Amino acid sequence: MNVSGWLADTRSSYDTVAVGYADQLREAIAGEPYLRAALALFADMVHAAGGGPVADVGCGPGHVTAHLHELGVDAFGIDLSPGMIDVARSDHPGLRFEVGTMTDLPLADASVTALLAFWSLIHVPDDEIPAVLGHFRRVVRPGGPLLLGFHVGDESRLKTQGYGGHPMHVHVHRRQPARLTDWLREAGFTVEAQWLLDLDGSRPSAVLFARRQS
Repeated sequence: MNVSGWLADTRSSYDTVAVGYADQLREAIAGEPYLRAALALFADMVHAAGGGPVADVGCGPGHVTAHLHELGVDAFGIDLSPGMIDVARSDHPGLRFEVGTMTDLPLADASVTALLAFWSLIHVPDDEIPAVLGHFRRVVRPGGPLLLGFHVGDESRLKTQGYGGHPMHVHVHRRQPARLTDWLREAGFTVEAQWLLDLDGSRPSAVLFARRQS
C-alpha cells in the first residue's frame, strides 16, 4: 500500500502507539452506555437488513468490531495501521482484520450490508472527506445502514504524543454534525438520526445514523 503525507503520518503514529492505545481502549465500551446503545441500534438495523458482512473502517485494535460480533453482527475490521491490525488479530483471533485505507477502500462494490466508522474520520482532511464517503457509498449495498462517530467542534489541532506518551504526528479534526450531514447527503446517504454526546465532560462528540440511498 503506497501512502504519503497525512496518511503516512497517521499510519506511522498509530503503529507507534498501537499497544498503548489498545490497553487504554480495551474495556472502553463497557463504560460508555450511550455508545453501547448506538451500537446495539446499529446491530438491530443490520439484522433488519437481513444480516451479512459489516465493515468497521478504521477499526484500530478491534474492540468495536468484537463488540458488534457479540451482538450477532458479521463484522470485520479494516485499518491503515499494520500495528493496529496485529493487535486486533492477537486480541480477537476469531475475527477478520485487514490492512487498508478508507481513501482507497479495498472492498468490492455493494459488498457489505453496512459500514461503521467510529472516530476514524477525525484524521481525514476536509478535502478528502467527500471521496472517502464516496467509497463508503460504493461498498455498501443500497439501503444499507451507516454509523459515524466523531468529535464535535470547529477546530483542528496537531497531536504530537499520546497513549503512554509515545510520539505522534496526526491532525485531529473536530466537526459540527451539520457539516457531516451535508457531506453525507452529497455522497448519496440519507441521514436518519443524530445523537449528541459528551463522554467525559470536555470532548463533545456525536454519532450519525444514515442509510445509503438506492
